[in-house]
Amino acid sequence: MADEPLVLGIETSCDETGVGIVRGTTLLADAVASSVDTHARFGGVVPEIASRAHLESMVPTIERALKEAGISARDLDGIAVTAGPGLAGALLVGVSAAKAYAYALNKPLYGVNHLASHICVDQLEHGPLPEPTMALLVSGGHSSLVLAPDITNDVRPMGATIDDAAGEAFDKIARVLNLGFPGGPVIDRLAKEGDPKAIAFPRGLSGSRDPAYDFSFSGLKTSVARWVEAKRAAGEEVPVRDVAASFQEAVVDVLTRKAVRACKDEGVDHLMIGGGVAANSRLRALAQERCERAGIRLRVPRPGLCTDNGAMVAALGAEMVARNRSASDLDLSADSSLPVTDTHVPGSAHHHDHDHVHEVSKDNLYS
Repeated sequence: MADEPLVLGIETSCDETGVGIVRGTTLLADAVASSVDTHARFGGVVPEIASRAHLESMVPTIERALKEAGISARDLDGIAVTAGPGLAGALLVGVSAAKAYAYALNKPLYGVNHLASHICVDQLEHGPLPEPTMALLVSGGHSSLVLAPDITNDVRPMGATIDDAAGEAFDKIARVLNLGFPGGPVIDRLAKEGDPKAIAFPRGLSGSRDPAYDFSFSGLKTSVARWVEAKRAAGEEVPVRDVAASFQEAVVDVLTRKAVRACKDEGVDHLMIGGGVAANSRLRALAQERCERAGIRLRVPRPGLCTDNGAMVAALGAEMVARNRSASDLDLSADSSLPVTDTHVPGSAHHHDHDHVHEVSKDNLYS
């Protein structure tokens, strides 16, 4: 299968420096350097620290990935990089590195969308995406429901969070319960020992008049915080496991119910779940249960491919190459609020001659 595109992907939208190498839909290497421990004492990701950590990790992580894949950088058919959305400073480090490698190796550059990459990564595990694909993307910065007839150039937003993303809510409730940062894994673990029906926390935007596919978690967050405060004020012990389980149930109940409803409404028989929160065990279990009942096939990548990684960027890059999508220009810039509808940042028409761009750049270097 040597004719399948060999692409290196770089992901630096938040606190993970991810570098992945993919041939077609086969994962060859997935190297990650995380700076999460450095942020933990601040209770959240500090953009400046993340950017500096990316800068330090970038070259070693790329070298590790090339070694793991057993290839030389010259063998690559293209370099893909997350151009947005994400933290501006962090994105810039990845975009700058990708440009430097693309320029030095004379390879096409593909600036791709972080969210579309989270969908495309599933190809590495379950084979080509069905068209159209319905995807529920849930992470620290985003919760959205999108319909993708073509992951490389046709992604349509169905709904999104109007306030806090699901992952953000997990972090904030973990803080209220003094469980540290990040909140997702620890709440998932404690919830297994708690009763999800112990406390009836609100399900945001679930009324008949509410937007069918939008999410809201700020009311839930406030409700949990007030409940915990009331217990503490009364001098009673807070049942942390029950709070964790009931809060988690309120989040995943709404997410899965709306996703399944969107599939039925659009006549799509597949649901793909991606993003960091897709690593949550209860979300996976409830989605499986509801999809089976509705006759929908559920596709969720393994937890390691759900959190931010370079493999997902390489997967979307390889798809761009395979479908002959136009490469990005070397003056590609990072866009911290790149909309999900922009699956990648194509180059301008007059820049099709790849070498011409290089010549212009070289002239600029010496002028």
